[in-house]
Amino acid sequence: MELEAAKMIGAGLAVIGLFGVGIGIGNIFSSLITSVARNPAARSQVFGLAILGFALVEAVALYALLISFLILFT
Repeated sequence: MELEAAKMIGAGLAVIGLFGVGIGIGNIFSSLITSVARNPAARSQVFGLAILGFALVEAVALYALLISFLILFT
């Protein structure tokens, strides 16, 4: 019983990083919207950088979920 409780606590702590991921994705797309609103001609350049940033931030979320699943199911 104690091992299962420790696994649940560890998995919960492992996904705390998802809070930062949500904030990061919000910042990326709010900056994208602001920059396109200020200069619509630069949309093609800025959009690619925003998608790259989104992919890098989302990778952190996938790693956090992977760690939590490893903790739970091993």
